[in-house]
Order: sequence, then structure tokens, then C-alpha cells
Amino acid sequence: MRHILFSVVMVMTLIAPSEIAAQATADSLILRLGEVTVTARRPSEDIIPAQILAGEELRRLNSNSVADALRYFSGVQVKDYGGVGGIKTVNIRSMGTNHTGVVYDGVELGNAQNGQIDLGQFSLDNIEMLSLYNGQKSEILQPAKDFGSAGTIYMRTRTPVFDEGETYHARATLRTGSFDLLNPSALVELRLSPTVSASLSAEWVNSSGKYKFRYRRVNPAGELAYDTTAVRQNGDINATRMEINTHGALRSGSWDFKVYNYNSERGVPGAIVNNVWRRGERIWDTNSFAQGRYTGYFGRFTTLNNFKYAFYRTHYVNNDDKQVKIDNLYRQKEIYLSSANSFEVTPFWSVSASYDFMWNTLDADVYGFAKPDRISQYLSAATAFDFARVKIQASAVATFIHDRLVGQQSPADKHVVSPAAFANFYPLRSKEFSLRAFFKQSFRMPTFNDLYYADMGNSKLSPERVSQYNLGLLYDRHSSGLLTAARVSADIYYNRVTDKIVAYPKGQQFRWTMLNLGLVDIRGVDVTGLLTLSPCGDLSVTLRGQYTFQRAIDITNPADNYYRDQIPYIPRHSGSAVVNAQWRGWGLNYSWIYVGERYNQQENIRYNYTQPWYTSDLSLSKDFRLGRVNLRGLLEVNNLLSQDYDVILNYPMPKRNYRITVTVEI
Repeated sequence: MRHILFSVVMVMTLIAPSEIAAQATADSLILRLGEVTVTARRPSEDIIPAQILAGEELRRLNSNSVADALRYFSGVQVKDYGGVGGIKTVNIRSMGTNHTGVVYDGVELGNAQNGQIDLGQFSLDNIEMLSLYNGQKSEILQPAKDFGSAGTIYMRTRTPVFDEGETYHARATLRTGSFDLLNPSALVELRLSPTVSASLSAEWVNSSGKYKFRYRRVNPAGELAYDTTAVRQNGDINATRMEINTHGALRSGSWDFKVYNYNSERGVPGAIVNNVWRRGERIWDTNSFAQGRYTGYFGRFTTLNNFKYAFYRTHYVNNDDKQVKIDNLYRQKEIYLSSANSFEVTPFWSVSASYDFMWNTLDADVYGFAKPDRISQYLSAATAFDFARVKIQASAVATFIHDRLVGQQSPADKHVVSPAAFANFYPLRSKEFSLRAFFKQSFRMPTFNDLYYADMGNSKLSPERVSQYNLGLLYDRHSSGLLTAARVSADIYYNRVTDKIVAYPKGQQFRWTMLNLGLVDIRGVDVTGLLTLSPCGDLSVTLRGQYTFQRAIDITNPADNYYRDQIPYIPRHSGSAVVNAQWRGWGLNYSWIYVGERYNQQENIRYNYTQPWYTSDLSLSKDFRLGRVNLRGLLEVNNLLSQDYDVILNYPMPKRNYRITVTVEI
């Protein structure tokens, strides 16, 4: 009955009155569809500016997924287990994946089972903009849950915009290359009426995942233990993604509705240990959700309302002869409701209040499984002052968590209040130079797997608490002439994590070891820079670079052997650089990524040392136009110098590899 009622609600949403028009995005002041004009309030400048990749700049990067593109942001660590189908997760400033919110078209993605959002599942083919906020987004009108993340990644899909007389857009892309990759995708955008637009995006990814790698290890005495070349096995993937979006705008607001489905069958490429070259692990994922969003403007009052229903199905099988046979099915459901409301008291003072409700449940065909469900409630209040040279925001979010277990005593409820304060100051009249600072506390409960999973759960885990302090500056100048844009930012930050939870694989990628490190001290520096040069009318050159220094040490107990050692897999030094040149439809892009030395266990000893790595990627593109048809050809060479490296120990990454992409757009 619950599923029938949900379907009825979806149908009613799709047949909304014809006065609904295309979505008015937060970045748009005026959007014209035919004779309809939709207005929205101009957002104020960010107090803590976001790192953004959007439009043509995003498409030029040698990136196949969202996780690949995020490597170019400062302060970000991407864990990549190799290959097209390997799991890819991300964390910001060493605080862990679970402190990183991932928002897809205004609604946060969730995974109560393990808290890991696999960003490798999200293609860039339909992504219009990626943005990263440290602390939180500089808006007081947002869901209460968004105030609780230590950092947030926002993914925004493409919104149809039609010129006069246009009724549709269509785009087809075919990508092929190394590892037997075949990756076609299609996007169709329709103007259903002068006031309604919709889009359908579909994609198929198929790859054997087989690539050569060098298997070389040196023992603690510095002697060569073995050095050989092998082919990565069990890294195949067969996945489909389908997404339907409808957009509209009311006379007093806007709405959008999304249905998303992702299905995959993947081999799980296990760790290369003791000359074991292949695994019997396989995983089937079905991720489906439907979400809606409504924004209404009524004078000085604005309301933002979201809803979401999600169903995640994971089937995990291990047929490895040397391990215990496993065949488990996990089913996860989520219901999410949110209402955020703001009021403009004066032209320079606004207030807001938000309430979120979330219900998560997890079931599995595992004997004695706890079958937990969790009710989470979030209540936030925020205020903002926007003066000519000073901008101030303050917020607090109260988190209420209630877990229930089948046949077991439920753990105690959790109630936590997390405050935050942000400030930005413009010392110059031109606002080209600004100083910013923020303080923020955040809280996160351990996931269902952290607490209750039989093979790895630790019911004694304590919730994590994070305190963040940040001080930074920004210089941003735009002009005509040779130097058209210059942007430099620098931040120093201090994060203190209490009862930090660390997860790392223990031989099987699907299984993790969970533990509390106690107290972690994180100090770092982020520096980013961007220059855009126009030496002549036809030539444009963009230079982008970022550098991150992080000292993230365990300071729990002076008696521990790893006291004041760097925590696992966090490099002290990392960075990237991108050079792009555009000339008469030709595009040349070079990108370089560097990750310094790390340690794969808590003790920073030679046996646990993981070497630094760097990669160079090169791409060449050409744009054509034949009448109304736009064509693009793209040739990519990734890991140009064929470096041997591991992002995670014993999970070797591909050597030099190639991709060819052809895109046709009408």
C-alpha cells in the first residue's frame, strides 16, 4: 500500500497545472521561456567562496566521473580502488567521507548502511556544475541537514534553456578506449509547452576492467621482494543509468522533479596480496530514488520544500575458494522530508528556520541481522547580516537520532546541537580583495555497518564530533586585455576531531575494519590560483593550480606507538595543475595531479610507508558545426608517463590508457 500511495503522488506531480514553467535556478536572475518571464532573488556573494568547476571548463578535464573531477579541488582526498568500476569515495580536509555531504540537485544523497557515496556511479555527461564548500554553503535558506555537514559537494544537472522557436535539444555521445570500454550516452530535452520542460538522460558503461600493472614490493630491510607485471582481474563492470527530470516555474516560485535509477554488476577487484591475482567477489547494485523540490517567493518570505524516496539494493557474493563463501542481499530504504523558510526582516538582515525528517531502514538475509531502522530529525535556525563591506552569518542545527533494533535493546538516543559562525570583510572599495573566517561544529552518528554489521560492526563506537576553524583571503579580478581573469585564494585551517572513526579494507573490498582513533588534530593550508590569458582574439589560455598541506595526527594517548603519527592515507603534500588552450575550435588540455607520501596503517614506520605518486593527463579536442548540428571529437591520454602507483595499498591503478569520445548535439 505504501508503494501504491507513493506512485499516486508521483503521477499527480507529473500532471501539475500547465502554468508551471521551467526551473528558475538559484544562479539565474531572469529566465525567459517563450512569453513567460520568471524572476528570483539575487543570491548574495558567498561568505566562504566555493571551489567550482562548471560548463566548458568541466568538460575539458580528463574526467569520466564526478570523483575524477573532484581531484582538482584543494583539500580533497579521493580514494580510488582502480579501474572503471572500482569504488571511488572522497573526504574533505581529512575529516572522513561521512562528514562530506553530497547534494544532487538540491537534495542530499544518503547511505545509512555504510555512509559511503560511490561518486564513480555519477557520470559527468549530465552534470552542469560541481561545487565544493568548506564548512557549509553561504545561504541561510537550505535544508537543516545541510547545516550539519563539515563540507559539502554540490552536483547540478543541466537545465534546459530554449531559444525562440526551439522545441527540443538532443545529444548523443560515444566513448570508447582502453580496458574494452564501451560507453554510449544520450540526452534529450523537450519543451513540453511554453511553461514546462523535461529531459531524459541515459547511459551504459561496459568494460572488462583488465589492465596491466607492475607488482613490486620492497621488504622493511630495503631489499627487493618481488617485481613482476600482471593483468588486473575481476574489475569488469556492466552498468546503466537513467534519469528523468522535469522543470517548471510558478508565478511565485519554481519546482522540479527527478527520477533516478542506476543498475550495475561489477567484479570487486580485491587487494593484490601474496601473489593472489584474482578474486571471486561480485556485487550487484540497484540505486533508485525519486525527489521533488519546490521554492516559493511571497514578498519577503521564501519557502523551500524537498521530499525524497530512495531504495538501494546490494547483492554481494564471494565465491573465492580460499575464503568463506558468502551470498548476501541488503535492502535499504529512505524517506526524507524537508521544509526551509526564510524571512527578510530588513534589506540587510534575514532569518531562517528549517526542519528535516529522515527515516532509514536496512534489512539483510543474514542470520541474526539486527535489522536496524533510524529516525533522524534536524532543526536549524540561522541569521545573516549583509552590509556593504561586512557579511556575517550564524546558524545552529539540533540533531535528534533514534535507532531501533529487531529483538535487541535499542541504543540510547542522541541529541546534539552544532553551532556555526561565518564572516567576510572587504577592505577595498572594489571588492576584489576579501578576508574570511569561520567556526563550525558538526556531528555524525556511526553508520549501520559501523555499529551492527556482524563481521565488522563495533557497537561500542562513539559518535564523531568535529570543530573547524578557518581563516582565509581571496583576490578575484576580472578585466579586459591580456589578463582577463585572475583569482588567488589561501586558507589556513584547524580541525579537531573527537572519537574519529576510521575505515579501511581488510583484504576484501566490501569488508572494512572500523575503529575510533579518539582525538585527531588536523592543521592545513589550501592555496588555489587561476589565470585566464587572451593573447589574441582567437587564443585563450587558462591556468589553474592548487596545493594542500595537511598535518593530521593522532593525539589520543601518549602511550600509543602511533601517538602524533599521521593518520592512514592522508598525505602531507598534494596538489594539481591544469593548463588549457583554446584556438578556433581546437582545445588542448594538460593536467597534473600529485599526492605525497602516506602511511597505510596507524604507525608511521617504514613497513607501512606508501610511496607518493603523480600522473599527467593530456587531451585534444575539436569542435565543428554543420548547420544546426554541433560535433565534437576528443582524444584523451591518461597517465601519459605510464606511472606505476597505488592510491590505496595493494590496489594498483592503470598505466597509460586512452579514450576517444565523439559527441553529436542538435
